[in-house]
Amino acid sequence: MFETLSHIALQQYWYFLVSLLGSILVFLLFVQGGQTLIFQLGKTDEDRTLIVNTIGSKWELTFTTLVTFGGAFFASFPLFYSTSFGGAYWVWIIILFAFIVQAVSYEYRSKPDNFLGKTTFDVFLFANGLLGTVLLGAAVSTFFTGSSFTVDADKHSHWTAATRGLEAAFNIQNLSLGLAVFFLSRVLACLYFFKTISNDVIIARAKKQLLYNAVPFLVFFLLFTGLLITKQGFAVNPATGEVFMEKFKYLHNLLQMPVVALMFLAGVVLVLAGIILPVISHEKHSEKAIWLAGPGTIVTVLAVFLLAGYNNTAFYPSTADLQSSLTISNASSSHYTLTAMSYVSLFIPVVLVYITWVWRSLTNKKNDISDMKGEHVY
Repeated sequence: MFETLSHIALQQYWYFLVSLLGSILVFLLFVQGGQTLIFQLGKTDEDRTLIVNTIGSKWELTFTTLVTFGGAFFASFPLFYSTSFGGAYWVWIIILFAFIVQAVSYEYRSKPDNFLGKTTFDVFLFANGLLGTVLLGAAVSTFFTGSSFTVDADKHSHWTAATRGLEAAFNIQNLSLGLAVFFLSRVLACLYFFKTISNDVIIARAKKQLLYNAVPFLVFFLLFTGLLITKQGFAVNPATGEVFMEKFKYLHNLLQMPVVALMFLAGVVLVLAGIILPVISHEKHSEKAIWLAGPGTIVTVLAVFLLAGYNNTAFYPSTADLQSSLTISNASSSHYTLTAMSYVSLFIPVVLVYITWVWRSLTNKKNDISDMKGEHVY
């Protein structure tokens, strides 16, 4: 079946799958968003323990999706993996260290021999929530703003900036997306708490935080979107493979790919509906808001990824040497490798069904203070 597909068809298929994993990851970052709200929603040790355990039941899904996202990129587009992870390593080391700290915090936060105290590990969780969201968002934005690297004839990449990827955080467009992801993760966390926590005081605080974080999220998201559709983009000549700058490239991509444009608009509408529903409706309806904003997040981010790589666009552009920019054609694995991996990808629906089953099993009952006892409490 897959062996009959052309190389470019397989490349587009795998870029879609990787983009879908990245989109799901952004949604699952509500765990990180919840971690940054520990001290604002929980004023007592019991409250903070309830919050940590509510999001703690999902932290492994986020971590696993991050690893799977990186692994899928490595297998399908190895030149991107070696260029970005090998060149911009300070950004990725900070992100990796932040997630290691997260795992350690959940493991030792409530251990009886924890000499650092719960508050120390709560601070570590906050740091993971802040760094993980902002830096991942900034890294994704470099798909549109470019990075400082070159690729030689033997496909060996060389990073030309001494800051090794940290320079991305000082670009206004990158930073705007990073902060948009940060505040979005906090919004999604509030919506998730409406669904999973039975505590009137915490829910009342979460409703306030929903509004406090929705406004800056919209500001930074609109700033990123405005900069994106008005900037020059990295276009590719399909006949020669030459990369050149095109005015309003990403706006052109939206107009020339109406399905992606509809995905983007539908996703934004769903996210806005998820934010508005708890504000104007009864508490019972607020519990459903996460099922609007969650899929909306996935669809919107998926559309953003597709804008970066489809329609003859360099998905990882080089600002040091335009012709070193990476496209889905020049950065992918061989036809044989992509074909073999494509058969493995047929198991993805099975994995998604399993994740859904686990999710429902862990959220079939709201958490309250009385549940925060026993040896499995974080």
